[in-house]
Amino acid sequence: MVDTPHPNRSAEAGAPMPRTSRLTALLHRSEALRGYLLMAPTLLIMTLGIAIPFLILVAMSTWTRDGFGFDTTPTINNYLRVWTEPVFGALMTRSFWISGVATVATVILCYPMAYYVAFHVHRRKMLWIILMTLPFWTSYLLRVFAWKVILGYEGVINSGLMSLGFIEQPLEFLLYSQEAVIITLAHAWAAFAILPIYVSLEKIDRSLLEAATDLGDGPVRRFLRVTLPLSMPGVIAASFLIFIPTTGDYITPALLGGPDGAMIGNFIQLQFGPVNNWPMGATLAIVLMFWITAVALAFLFLTRALRERLT
Repeated sequence: MVDTPHPNRSAEAGAPMPRTSRLTALLHRSEALRGYLLMAPTLLIMTLGIAIPFLILVAMSTWTRDGFGFDTTPTINNYLRVWTEPVFGALMTRSFWISGVATVATVILCYPMAYYVAFHVHRRKMLWIILMTLPFWTSYLLRVFAWKVILGYEGVINSGLMSLGFIEQPLEFLLYSQEAVIITLAHAWAAFAILPIYVSLEKIDRSLLEAATDLGDGPVRRFLRVTLPLSMPGVIAASFLIFIPTTGDYITPALLGGPDGAMIGNFIQLQFGPVNNWPMGATLAIVLMFWITAVALAFLFLTRALRERLT
């Protein structure tokens, strides 16, 4: 009886593997590739949603306003104007100052709350988290108006202090000032600081804290050497989530800032709105994104160096 070769033996002997089979084998071997393929549609949409508007802004920033229209001849005059005129630098510096102070204040105020829930609440933690974030379920605009009522000349603070006899006239610096903008931003974005800090603290291995205690560290030294460095990823994430959007905020400065509390976002909104100078607005938006990226990278470098020093 003649032995007939199996149909698959020729492929096993040296025939090239089909392309689909090679792709399947590669997917089985690489978990990262499977993850990227699953995220591919979302990443594609997000990339297009970010890249296309950014390219439009870059192109528009090279235009100039010509009467009621735009001259599309490429030029860098808008960038030179932003670099040379002091008003733009002053607005940018004020924006970063207000946003930076609001970010630091928010993280400092929210860290103890997240720490308490992570280390001292043993039952119904989800209920505590919901209660802490419950005030932020309301509209951002309503919360801004609420702070306008609280800080107003006849608001809760001034009325209370006058009724108690501490002041004779309303405190004028509470409203339409940088302080009012910082207070409102710190409250409005608190939920974005509590959650990442809490998650970072919750992941800390409690045996590390016990080991630090056994080695003679007190509560303060144990916090500085173990808890704080290990929770820095949450602190960094919270700082980014607050600093980046608040730098370009224009609603809060418009309602509570007044002339001294105006930020770069207000000027950008004016360029795209009443002034009708879209090229300058696009230029300011590009410059703002550049400086935010630079500040964020510098902050990331400093926090990493601080974390290495603490550990």
